[in-house]
Formats: sequence, C-alpha cells, structure tokens
Amino acid sequence: MDTAGRRILLGRVHGAFGVRGELKLESFTDPARAIFRYQPWILRDAQGRERELADVRGREGGKGLVATIPGIEDRDAAEAMRGSEVWVPRSTLPPPAPGEYYWVDLEGLRVANVEGVDFGTVSHLFSTGANDVLVARGDRERMIPFVTPDYVVSVDFEAGLVTVDWDPEF
Repeated sequence: MDTAGRRILLGRVHGAFGVRGELKLESFTDPARAIFRYQPWILRDAQGRERELADVRGREGGKGLVATIPGIEDRDAAEAMRGSEVWVPRSTLPPPAPGEYYWVDLEGLRVANVEGVDFGTVSHLFSTGANDVLVARGDRERMIPFVTPDYVVSVDFEAGLVTVDWDPEF
C-alpha cells in the first residue's frame, strides 16, 4: 500500500494559552496526549499556508492539551495560529493492528458487494458513536456500516477493493 505523501489530520489549534506563547490544542488521537508522539507536524493555517514543525512539546492543561512550539514566544504569535490544523505524514504512524484500519488508507479504494456490483470508491468515513460508517460514491452515495464481518466482508489493499455484504438497492 502506497502511503507516500498521504497525511492524517491529528488536531487543531484553538488559540493562545497564557502569555508565553503556549497554545490550546485539540487532539484527535486516543489518548489525546499521543499527538506529541507523531512528529514532524505540518501546521496548515486557514489560508492553506503550511509549515513543518519539529520538537513540539505538550502537557495536560486544566481543560485539555497545551502545546509549546519553538519560535512562538508570546500570546499574539500564539493567537495568530488559532484555527490551524495539525497534520502528520501517514508514514509517521505505526502500522495498524490486524483488523484495524486508518481511514486515510481506505479512501479511494473500490467498493463492490459480494455479488460483484460496483458501488464506486470510498469517499470518506465517519463515526456515529455506535459504529463507523463507510461512504461509497459511485452511481450514487451509499452509507455502509463499517462492521466486520457483517457488512464489510474484506479489505484487500493489494487489489484496492473493499468487499461488502450490502443490497445495491439500499
């Protein structure tokens, strides 16, 4: 599977914390503090400008994570980063456990049901709380619960195919 150049969104800057340039940080990792393990970060601001950062440090704050970024020395510089997204190269993440997948690795794979009916490709996935949902876009959009083996029968990265047990009319 080619993960070169792929990136994963791991968090977002919510603004300044204090007056010394620290940032309030939302992490999408579990546990939240794990975001600091995956570096370098690619910080993308609201205008789409990017910069790569290494040596970001962090700690638990009263209401979430607090990050210290080299070169950000005061509240104004920290506040200017509000809304920036924290991305990392896919290659920095460990391989998933058997039967687990990074969503970014599934995006773009073809989707077909067990009878061979083509449903298009994986557009994206989202979580409902109860389970994750795979969105396949082809002749129309289909939302398929990502529940194995009930609905998602197999994921074959070599063939670039997700096989599902799903009625084409549904």
